[in-house]
Amino acid sequence: DGQDGFEQDTASASKVHIRVQQRNGRKCITTVQGLDDDLDLKRILKAIKKRYNCNGNIKKVKDFGEIIQVQGDQRGNIK
Repeated sequence: DGQDGFEQDTASASKVHIRVQQRNGRKCITTVQGLDDDLDLKRILKAIKKRYNCNGNIKKVKDFGEIIQVQGDQRGNIK
């Protein structure tokens, strides 16, 4: 039991990381990692691409699972 009367399950409370990786020149890529496995990442990516007029893909990485990559600095939009 937490201090406020809410139970906290630390095992299922994973953090979602939104990062920007600099490419060449002014180009950059926004990556989103740490989303739950039960979410449909293809539908999420399709909605982001349509809403913010950018391209993107889903990368499968051994250590981190599936990562969404989106063109441009989309931190404010994805948040």
